[in-house]
Amino acid sequence: MKPHALVLTGFGLNCDHETAYAFELAGAAAERVHINALIDGDVTLDKFQILAFGGGFSWGDDHGAGVVQALRLKTNLGDQLLAFVEAHKLVIGICNGFQTLVNLGLLPAVDGDYTRRSVALTNNDCGNFRDQWVRLKIDDESPCVFTRGMDTIDLPVRHGEGKFYTDAVTLQSLIDGRQIAMRYALPDARPAGRAFPDNPNGSLLDIAGICDPSGRIFGLMPHPEAYNHVSNHPDWTRRRERERRRGDLQTSTKGQGIGIFDNAVAYFAR
Repeated sequence: MKPHALVLTGFGLNCDHETAYAFELAGAAAERVHINALIDGDVTLDKFQILAFGGGFSWGDDHGAGVVQALRLKTNLGDQLLAFVEAHKLVIGICNGFQTLVNLGLLPAVDGDYTRRSVALTNNDCGNFRDQWVRLKIDDESPCVFTRGMDTIDLPVRHGEGKFYTDAVTLQSLIDGRQIAMRYALPDARPAGRAFPDNPNGSLLDIAGICDPSGRIFGLMPHPEAYNHVSNHPDWTRRRERERRRGDLQTSTKGQGIGIFDNAVAYFAR
């Protein structure tokens, strides 16, 4: 049976169609649900196995990116969200969704506390909005369900508040627990060293995505749903020509970003 993914929509969110499409390419049954439908009880979380907080600018990022969305959800659905997590289901937050998850306290959930905010995603060091592609290095020892089997991946970023910041104690806890699932990297996959533009926002330790201790909740600033087809990549024609000259032309048209959604679906097959 296909796992059911709920993709949140409404009030400035604008990546819901792409996110639902990515889940469907991966073999899930995806449903776009407005946040008011959840709050009013017209739709419940019970029938879903995956909850996706997509990208965009919820409530225009008023009072800070993801702040208003997190407040509405925590006030109206806080207990339901915690029950969803306790049921060993999956949660992913992409860009604005990542910002919402950290404001809710669902990430990083150090010491198993899913209610306390302990990290921030704040203004880019460069002082402006960044729309670019980045290389990402995956920690193959991270418990993150969504990045299993991955080494490096190219994805686009589109944000003005993506700098990951926290205190030294929390940062060390993330390191010790291998919760830093992906980092911004140089083209050869070495650490970006906070160098712009390979690290587009100045994140500490080049952090681009983290998971909770269980690996079932994942937040990342880059957009995997935006790399759903090989032709999404800005270098796709050169890559295709290199493959042709090697005699290794790929037949799949899936973009590399779909691997993150594939892993979510595979989790339930296990």
